[in-house]
Amino acid sequence: MLEKTDMSKAIGGRTPFRRTLSLARDFIARALKFSGSFAGCSFSIGENGQCTIGDFTLLNGALIMAEEKIEIGSYCLVSWNVGIADSDFHPLEPAQRLIDAQALAPYFKNRPSRPKLKTGPVKICDNVWIGMNAVILKGVTIGENSVVAAGSVVTKSVGPNTVVAGNPAVLVRRL
Repeated sequence: MLEKTDMSKAIGGRTPFRRTLSLARDFIARALKFSGSFAGCSFSIGENGQCTIGDFTLLNGALIMAEEKIEIGSYCLVSWNVGIADSDFHPLEPAQRLIDAQALAPYFKNRPSRPKLKTGPVKICDNVWIGMNAVILKGVTIGENSVVAAGSVVTKSVGPNTVVAGNPAVLVRRL
């Protein structure tokens, strides 16, 4: 089995503050032992977040937002403008959103702590192809050899060897 790259370590470890980094291809290439490419991607790794990416995986212009854990397998193809998030990143309740806005304001005196966020790990198994502009939401597992059609919004787990499409994504066919 090939090793996976832990992106939270590759970008300098964890810090107490959320980091949003646009990572250049040559920087990421040095972090990988096997062929892989991350062109124009952005990673937002939370204080306790973790992101692992398998070998021979290609990410083009994806946005990866890990508050808890995102795992992307080996031999995956992730196209332009794909968003993968393991959290809502802000509370749904209006009063909690007001507190969250204050907590995130960098120069607000006596900033409150952020409200607890709902998270769910995301797992993308080996040999998955995710088409452009697709969105993968918290708590989803995408089974091996599956395809997510362009523009799909994946809100529930996808079995192996399947093609899903739509908003919300539904089974289109089995491979």
